[in-house]
Amino acid sequence: MKNLVIICFLVLVSCKTSQPTNSVLVNDVVMQQSENCPKSGTCLLELIPNKSLNFKTDEFGNVYPVIDDGTKTLFKYSFTKNPISDTEDSNYTEIVYAELDLTKDLQLQNETLKEIKMHYGRLCFCKGESGYFPVSKGVFNLTKTAPNLVKIDVNFIIKKVPQIVSEIHETVSLKSTTSN
Repeated sequence: MKNLVIICFLVLVSCKTSQPTNSVLVNDVVMQQSENCPKSGTCLLELIPNKSLNFKTDEFGNVYPVIDDGTKTLFKYSFTKNPISDTEDSNYTEIVYAELDLTKDLQLQNETLKEIKMHYGRLCFCKGESGYFPVSKGVFNLTKTAPNLVKIDVNFIIKKVPQIVSEIHETVSLKSTTSN
């Protein structure tokens, strides 16, 4: 009987939802370094409340994001590749944007990704292969696993340009350590 109690206790402890330990709340913006990042750079996830996300096109046909005050939460995931030493113009960044309502779970796929204005940005000195692109092939799942904890799973593909980041798997605490 004693062994059964110990086994039950171990099972309960091992099933505990993992709490992200590396997220910080700064001026209501949740920022979290990603542990699921390609080894060639660093990744940062940001959840920015009370924002609106729109994409505009300049006179050359290039798409760019415009962030205004609004009622949604802006999801921003950025991958910054480590620069090549002694090489000019080696800066390389990939960004994924989406406009979310964190009060409800989301399960979006392919064309329904338009509902959250999901875009992928590739910013580099890559002639003809940089810019922002709407994501229309992939999935975006957001699940509240606890009152202040959300699990985000994203998997997508952009066929127009090469990409390094195609998956995002993060658990984010909405009430994190406060930093000023």
